[in-house]
Amino acid sequence: MPADRSTSKKDRAVRRGRPPKARAPLPETVVSFLDMLVAERGASANTVAAYRRDLEDLAAFMATKRARPIVEASGDDLRAYLERSKTGKHVAARTLARRLSAIRQFFAFALSEGLRQDDPASALDGPKIGRSLPKILTEDDVDALLSAAMRTAADPDRRPEGLRLVALLEVLYATGLRVSELVGLPLSAIARDGRVLMVRGKGNKERLVPLSDPARAALADYLGVRDRFLVVGREAVQAPFMFPSRTARAGHLTRQRFAQLLKALSIEAGLDPAKVSPHVLRHAFATHLLNHGADLRSVQKMLGHADISTTQIYTHVQGERLAALVEAHHPLAKRDR
Repeated sequence: MPADRSTSKKDRAVRRGRPPKARAPLPETVVSFLDMLVAERGASANTVAAYRRDLEDLAAFMATKRARPIVEASGDDLRAYLERSKTGKHVAARTLARRLSAIRQFFAFALSEGLRQDDPASALDGPKIGRSLPKILTEDDVDALLSAAMRTAADPDRRPEGLRLVALLEVLYATGLRVSELVGLPLSAIARDGRVLMVRGKGNKERLVPLSDPARAALADYLGVRDRFLVVGREAVQAPFMFPSRTARAGHLTRQRFAQLLKALSIEAGLDPAKVSPHVLRHAFATHLLNHGADLRSVQKMLGHADISTTQIYTHVQGERLAALVEAHHPLAKRDR
């Protein structure tokens, strides 16, 4: 069975006969900033890793192009760095926006800690980002995915993997969890009556999410074979998690492995794998709920959005869908005007 974690860039470089590129040590100011993000703001591991990469890149730019440490960067230095990122590396606008966010937060931290007397990032302009509508799957598409997973579960040779896949899909579609929340669910997340999950999301915030009857049934079936994913000698690492992994270092199924399983399943279901991902299923959860009359505030709480404006993107999806229906079926839509 394929490993649950993807091959790292370092491993690929070694296999090709090239020594891995050595990383320069992080400046102490950046280490302190990242520690603050975790301790005071409850930043997720993914956010910290992204900000680490961004600030490593800026620190390297300051060392090679300006011969000064990152904390001494001027506004002109930062503008030159962002311009180089935009033109030289063809960095996407969203990546630039995140990079700018990391820079702004780092220098605000440096100012608050007395490491600087000014904030060189305060006057920086961000890239313009068009707000794209999320990709969605139809209800028939989701049914096709679930049917394909159930066929896998019905195969005696693949029954444990199939039951796990059905449970993952049912829980994700019933709750709209972020993929990191789903794969890292502890066994203790299930309430005693099995009707709700206690989810710890971004910023270490907890929320209660109801489980549908199909999701509860799928979880019950999967938990009957969960021990098949435990490995002798690794039980202490794996035991806390609802979806343990035989090989992943963290002890639970990784986001990357679940995404791979979902791509393979989409092919079996006759869907375009490029259009299917764990995040697209989260979008489907929200969109289908709104299509069936759920109110925006309830969807916001279940998704774990801090700001309702983030959830409102799904109302735009509904608007696009209704406009397409009118264009296709209204008797006056095709009349020349």
